[in-house]
Amino acid sequence: MAHKSKKKKQKLLLNSDPEPSGIHGQQKIGKKEYEAELFKLQVELVKLQDWVKATNARIVFLFEGRDAAGKGGIIKRIMERVSPRIFRVVALPTPTERQKTQLHAQRYIEQLPAGGEIVIFDRSWYNRSGVEFVMGFCTQEEHREFLRDCPAFETFLVSQGIILLKYWLEVSIKEQHKRFLERIKDPSKCWKLSPMDLESHRRWYDYSRARDAMLAATDTKAAPWYIVPSDDKKRSRLNCIAHILRSIPYEEVPYKPPKLPPRQKAKGYVEPTRMHRTIPQLW
Repeated sequence: MAHKSKKKKQKLLLNSDPEPSGIHGQQKIGKKEYEAELFKLQVELVKLQDWVKATNARIVFLFEGRDAAGKGGIIKRIMERVSPRIFRVVALPTPTERQKTQLHAQRYIEQLPAGGEIVIFDRSWYNRSGVEFVMGFCTQEEHREFLRDCPAFETFLVSQGIILLKYWLEVSIKEQHKRFLERIKDPSKCWKLSPMDLESHRRWYDYSRARDAMLAATDTKAAPWYIVPSDDKKRSRLNCIAHILRSIPYEEVPYKPPKLPPRQKAKGYVEPTRMHRTIPQLW
């Protein structure tokens, strides 16, 4: 009887529905599998970094999307194992009064990469077509001018040899709501909810219309948009980083492991007996 019961339990487990990820009902990726795949991609990012340094390439990754879409999570995983001297994240604050009188793209142009650099924009000049437009920080005419001129601006960047990759993270209305609630409850994440974020929750459809207009006007052959389904955070990170690596014709730069030189002789040096302040050893 016990043997039959065990078989029945196993059958129930096998027939039970896997936990869906929120994207086409796929099963969630296990932590070990996710970390193993992420590590492989991060190793490739290091190879990309070496190639960029060796060839003086200039690359821009541009991440846009609604609040809580997962931009920060992808950027964090890109940056985990690379040098901040080569990979640089740009997340500009609200423009100053002086910057408000400049050309809209001017403060972003200042952040573009020099040779041997990769710049990651955590939001970009597309603020003009998103939060600025929806929240009334720019006029209807300024918005129209941006959508008209942006393709020409980006075509110019590409013509000058900059590799430009634009990613829109697409989060569902249900998942965004869930993430906002999590941020409210989590004391380590509550700082992520600004009054602007709360307003974006209310104005979901205003932002939808702004997104649609932006994609229609600025998804060009020279600088296309790539949509990243982001309800499943793990899959979105893996898929986006994999796409970045496939989109850049980098080659592995031969690596010659250095030899550690022998340490110098002490020549009479003795560690001082005086103890300085040491932090409390709580763990």
